[in-house]
Amino acid sequence: MPYKDMADRDTYPPYAQKPAVKKRRAESNKARRMMEKEGKVSKGDGKDVNHKQPLSKGGATVKSNLEVTTAHNNRSYPRTKTHAVK
Repeated sequence: MPYKDMADRDTYPPYAQKPAVKKRRAESNKARRMMEKEGKVSKGDGKDVNHKQPLSKGGATVKSNLEVTTAHNNRSYPRTKTHAVK
């Protein structure tokens, strides 16, 4: 895909332009907007909107499947009591 300048290439890498990635990002953005309308999250608050049942496992972006968690808890791997990765 031709780029007009180097800034375009750096801003939108080829991976981010794949249809599956765009769809997942759109669902995440939709979930965030839903929780912002309810006042549960706001921009810059360090919180993530998590799908209780992941989209990859058949979950949907509906209010009953969403929860607010800290960014750290949502993005880290599950750990054991000794802090090893499960």
